[in-house]
Amino acid sequence: MRKILIVDDEERMRNLISLYLSPAGYECVPKASGAEAVSYLSKKSCALIILDVMMPDMDGWETCKRIREISDVPIIMLTARTDKSDIVKGLGAGADDYITKPFDSGELLARIEAIFRRAKLQEDTKISFNGLTWNPDSYSLNYQNKPIQITPKEFSLIGLLLKNPNRVFTRDQLLTIIWGLEAGTEDRTIDSHIRNIRDKLRNAGFPIDYHLTTVWGVGYKWENE
Repeated sequence: MRKILIVDDEERMRNLISLYLSPAGYECVPKASGAEAVSYLSKKSCALIILDVMMPDMDGWETCKRIREISDVPIIMLTARTDKSDIVKGLGAGADDYITKPFDSGELLARIEAIFRRAKLQEDTKISFNGLTWNPDSYSLNYQNKPIQITPKEFSLIGLLLKNPNRVFTRDQLLTIIWGLEAGTEDRTIDSHIRNIRDKLRNAGFPIDYHLTTVWGVGYKWENE
């Protein structure tokens, strides 16, 4: 069971988040301050932290900086503030994602799952398929030992599809998993990236049209057959 640290000075919010996450199989550890969270992490570990920004004594930004001195655990910052400067400040402090209040259980769970999926994708070893090699260690894509130049988002997209053959991903799922914070991006962004991937692999000689297929009205999948 994955352990999630909930750091918020409001007991009601800590209880609400626990109520959302516990049925999904997460073990929730509530902490009422940044100092408590840092003290806990100096002795124990967790899989993810949900960190409120507006707290007395030590706010979420300072707490995030302190945590980053001792741990690289994923952090989702939680706040009622929606200014982009605040989001930038949180990311600069080391946060992985940012959710504004009010939020619902579905959004929170989707953000958590997306972070875990991205972490898993980054940990994967290279994948080889019919002469095509996707290598996260060197951040490279090759076909028959010849490099294919792709963008970071294209690299992540094709890696996710290769790792999950024959699974259909909706556009919304791809946006959440790959873009994370930018999940508000429009669906056509996915279509554009898929089109670019197809063009680049087709130009390299790989039979992409047989494998990266469109499921009309739903999304995309990678077919191994």
